[in-house]
Amino acid sequence: MLKRFSFSAWFWIVLGAFYFLFPLVATLLFSLNDRITGKCCSLGAYGTIFHDHQFWTTLKLSFELSLETIAVSLLLFVPTIYWVHLKLPKLRPVISFMALVPFVVPPIILVVGLLDFYRSIPGFGRAPQWFYGTPWGFLVAAYVILAFPYVFFSLDAGFRSIDVHTLTEASLNLGASWRQTLTRVILPNIRVAAVSAALLTLAVVMGEFTIASLSAFHTFPTYIQYVNETQAFPAAAASLMSFGITWAAMLSILLVGRRRGGPLQARGGR
Repeated sequence: MLKRFSFSAWFWIVLGAFYFLFPLVATLLFSLNDRITGKCCSLGAYGTIFHDHQFWTTLKLSFELSLETIAVSLLLFVPTIYWVHLKLPKLRPVISFMALVPFVVPPIILVVGLLDFYRSIPGFGRAPQWFYGTPWGFLVAAYVILAFPYVFFSLDAGFRSIDVHTLTEASLNLGASWRQTLTRVILPNIRVAAVSAALLTLAVVMGEFTIASLSAFHTFPTYIQYVNETQAFPAAAASLMSFGITWAAMLSILLVGRRRGGPLQARGGR
C-alpha cells in the first residue's frame, strides 16, 4: 500500500510550489497589463513581441547555436567518455574534476579569457575571422565549455548504467568495426543519456547572456535584456517565453527518462 503524505510533507510541497510559482504568476499578470492603460488584461505585450522581427531573428540564432553546440559536444564527448570507460578508467576522476571547472569559473571570467586567448593564440597568432568574429565559431566554442558539466555527467551516467566491456567485446567478436560498435551498439544503449545531455545543452544555450553580451553577439537573451531596457510589459512576456523554453527542455528530459533502453541494452556496469 502507498504511504500517505503527512501534513508536514504537504506543507513543504505547497511552500516550495508557492516559492517557485508565485514570481511566475506575478510576471504573467504583469505581462497581461495593457501598455496604454496599465490595466489587466491584454495580450498586447505578446503581440508586440511576436511582431518584432528581432525576436524571431535572435530566437532562430540561439536555437541554431544550440543545435551546433549539441552536435559538437556529442561528437567530442561521446567517443571520449566511451574510451575512458573502456580503456582508461583511471582518467575518469580527472575528467570529472575538469567538468566541475565551468561551475567554479564565472562566465564573465571565461569569456574574457577566451577573447584574449583567441585574439592572440600562442604560436599561431590571431584566430581566423570566420571563427573569432562569428557566433558560429566563438560562441559555440564557449558554449561547449559551458555545457561540458551537463554533457559529461549525463553521458557518464549513461555509460555507467551499461556493461561497456561486454557489449564491446560481443560486437567486435561478431565482426563489427569500432565505428559500428560505437554507432550501432553503444549509442542505442545510451540514447536516453545523450538526449538528456542535448536538452540540458539546449536550455543552457537558450538562456546564456553574459558570454553573448560581452562578445557583442545579439542572441535571444541579449534581445530580452534590450526589451527590458525599453519596454516593461513586452519584457515580461519575453522572459516568460524564455522560461517556457527552458521548462519544456526539462520536462522533455523527464519524458525521455521514462523510456527504457533498446533491445541491445545490457545492465550490470561497473
